[in-house]
Amino acid sequence: METQGSAVVPFGPNPCLSCGACCALYRASFYWAETDEFTPGGFPSDLSEKLTDFFMVIRGTNQKRPWCVALEGTIGEQVACTAYPLRPSPCREFEPSWASGAQNQRCDDARIHWGLKPLTPEDWLWPELPRAA
Repeated sequence: METQGSAVVPFGPNPCLSCGACCALYRASFYWAETDEFTPGGFPSDLSEKLTDFFMVIRGTNQKRPWCVALEGTIGEQVACTAYPLRPSPCREFEPSWASGAQNQRCDDARIHWGLKPLTPEDWLWPELPRAA
């Protein structure tokens, strides 16, 4: 496993591509100016709705059973974000557990909610590469 300081440098397959739990558990609210209506290349305004005078929310995430409108696939099997390159700050800033060498309890909680095991540092390694002794 390669490290930089105390952080693990992920170089294996991204476990998020077989998860998606956070996208179907948490509300994703963000400052209104992050939408493409106000910022070229911003988050698509047609995928968001007004939350307050200052915040928008990704459609589907502000309900009793959240499910991001941009999430495609089956949680725990294979998922994709249809708005990934344009995702707003809460999505860009949400780090999966151990991606940067630290646990994220909200990631773990979302995975547990959907019946998945919490991530470990080993989930970020290529399984076919030999490990150092």
